[in-house]
Amino acid sequence: MTQLLSNFISGRWQNGTGSGVALMDPVLGTELARVDATGLDLPAGFAFAREQGGAALRAMTYAERAALLSAAVKVLQANRDAYYEIATANSGTVKNDSAVDIDGGIFTLGTYAKLGEALGARRFMLDGEAARLGKDPLFQSQHVLTPTRGVALFINAFNFPSWGLWEKAAPALLSGVPVIIKPATATAWLTQRMVKDVVDAGIFPAGALSVVCGSSVGLMDALQPFDVVSFTGSAETAAVIRSHPAVTQHSVRVNIEADSLNSALLLPDAAPGSEAFELLVKEAVREMTVKSGQKCTAIRRILVPEALYGAVAAAMGTRLAKTTVGNPRNEAVRMGALVNREQLASVQQGLAHLKSQTETLFDGSTVPLVDADATVACCVGPTLLGTRNVQGSDSADRVHDTEVFGPVATLLPYRDLAHALALVRRGQGSLVTSLYGSDPAALGAVALELADSHGRVHVISPDVAALNTGHGNVMPQSLHGGPGRAGGGEELGGLRALNFYHRRSAVQASTAVLATLSNTPA
Repeated sequence: MTQLLSNFISGRWQNGTGSGVALMDPVLGTELARVDATGLDLPAGFAFAREQGGAALRAMTYAERAALLSAAVKVLQANRDAYYEIATANSGTVKNDSAVDIDGGIFTLGTYAKLGEALGARRFMLDGEAARLGKDPLFQSQHVLTPTRGVALFINAFNFPSWGLWEKAAPALLSGVPVIIKPATATAWLTQRMVKDVVDAGIFPAGALSVVCGSSVGLMDALQPFDVVSFTGSAETAAVIRSHPAVTQHSVRVNIEADSLNSALLLPDAAPGSEAFELLVKEAVREMTVKSGQKCTAIRRILVPEALYGAVAAAMGTRLAKTTVGNPRNEAVRMGALVNREQLASVQQGLAHLKSQTETLFDGSTVPLVDADATVACCVGPTLLGTRNVQGSDSADRVHDTEVFGPVATLLPYRDLAHALALVRRGQGSLVTSLYGSDPAALGAVALELADSHGRVHVISPDVAALNTGHGNVMPQSLHGGPGRAGGGEELGGLRALNFYHRRSAVQASTAVLATLSNTPA
């Protein structure tokens, strides 16, 4: 009988009352487990988290909560092998791609444990310096940040069941806010197993950590004014969340990460075969193939000087031809599967949409699968499209409007730097853009030009070729999110992430009273 993954809410494991939704192996086509949240008393579960989990967490200092995060890291590290097995079976990822998710999530959790330890024995944070309210400095204003007395609801995407969990949960729990995780159904197994291991270890107080697997129906209805919700997924679902009465009537705070047509830009001074040229080609191919292109930060548009279009296309095609696609259990395979048949159909449909305005530079459909049945496996080879000339870069509106969430990217030639910047901005706000060149002044100037429309600008010059963390890798020290189409949200960024889970207030008082805020840890 197929395993039914339980939900953990109201401080206990509970099964839904329905038959559940099947989680599938995207390569073998076999059923792995089922999830179901039918019949759960969600309002009671949210109340339990608020009242029990929230009170217990707020009673602790930042350093004490950081110690809980450190303990969770040890539990997760001890179970890494099991997580890799689940990722291979449920997400269809090769080992290196699983590491991005699993080890990336654990690393992020550990980073916030260290940040919290440095905050010490406090239960609130000062925000800036005190400001006098008149000529006499006796009466002043001091802004403070205190944990919100609500829950944090996380509605996550299918592509990062580990990292998506911990990059949100780490700053929330460190802030003193209990979390309720709703993983994407397709890959809920890894999220549920990680939560189960931490819960079974008895690390966090009752109500601090909950997980609901299956349908999201009723989750938003259970929110109250001091709760917060963080969502990663499609713009369509984001619009539904933003229009929910919890948000429109009760002012529930919302963070959204949505679609993103990220770009990579090779500056005009790069020559064929130069180090900057080779760095762009290598990174663009890597971003197309890691996790089969199922990353919100993946490069979708590659902008190069018109004179280098053919050279870049040839160099990328040579690299892409070496990408073996198929069963991730086979050591010869370098790129696994898409998450399920629905995602496969979506990628195929998106490809057809883009091909009507582009040419095919490398055809992924010609790549034979390794150790996988093409009629069953949700595998698709990497496909590089292009617009051939600068007029095409301007007229191919679908390239700038449609994100195909798979191993697909489009090569775009540009006329001059002003044209290149205009093309990048047609993405209408992205999570990340990366720049490749060798002139520090030129790279710096372009980075500032594009900073207003991107959450992160990743600048690669030859001197950091071996040091940079990669276009698509989201490091906890840097902000993750983006304006416009990308959702307008912000996550991570070191201690900045804690702001979302705190409420800012101004305390207006005498200098003597304000001194007690600065001098006492409580």
